[in-house]
Amino acid sequence: MSSLSTIHIIRNRATRKSVTQTNNVSTLGLEGRTVLITGAASGIGLAAVKLFMRHGARVIAFDMDEQGLEALRAARKDEALATICGDVSKTEDWSRALALAERDFGGLDALFNNAGITGPRASILSYPEAEFDRVMAVNVRGVFLGIQHAGRAMKARGKGAIVNTSSIVGFTGGRNINAYTASKHAVIGLTKAAAVELAAHNIRVNAVCPSPTATEMMFKLERELAPDDPSSIRAAFAANSPMNRYGEPEEVAAAALWLCSDAASYITGVSLPIDGGMVAR
Repeated sequence: MSSLSTIHIIRNRATRKSVTQTNNVSTLGLEGRTVLITGAASGIGLAAVKLFMRHGARVIAFDMDEQGLEALRAARKDEALATICGDVSKTEDWSRALALAERDFGGLDALFNNAGITGPRASILSYPEAEFDRVMAVNVRGVFLGIQHAGRAMKARGKGAIVNTSSIVGFTGGRNINAYTASKHAVIGLTKAAAVELAAHNIRVNAVCPSPTATEMMFKLERELAPDDPSSIRAAFAANSPMNRYGEPEEVAAAALWLCSDAASYITGVSLPIDGGMVAR
């Protein structure tokens, strides 16, 4: 069995109540609920794992990065956490993730459909077809499969919340990131379509749309664009926001948390910019 077929579970049924009580749980209504988070081993996804657990949720962390998942398990030994190593673009891995949620946590209450890749930077005139297909497979088919599999499970339960990660470039164009831009527009379209269709089953579907965020994905881009002075790229990107800084992963995670919570019970079909005012310009 390959690493993409491994499932690891860390849980202690006897102490779930005490874990919830000692984490200063808010009134958002997430305590005891099961949340599946993709792209969970780093960046926004990792911040979301920590935040949801702090609010009393039981989390299934889904990622291709086995080492990242191992580090997460090591740091969260005593909490209600399951991890699954898999590829969001593959139906069979989503089937395993939902089976895990049902078998070990009694079902799924919320999905943070967060995994994504940027692909290479290149002109649309020379962009490699294989790379275009790879970006669309993860960013679009992965989101579609997540909505489909989670939506089926939530329909059976009569309730659920799904939050997809799009991007600020889901509203605009992006130079030399045509596949990424197209994929993030598609995520907003999927979010709207799913919200309209699944509302009849009491399933809400929304999206968060971050501007540049302080994650390794952005730091890597800075190094690629200006190996000798990556901070200059950060300053240039930050200047596009009225708040003149990058977003923090925790700020995006907080928006996803709220959209998954009972506090957002009448909100669906929304694509929420997390951008320091960038689209207001």
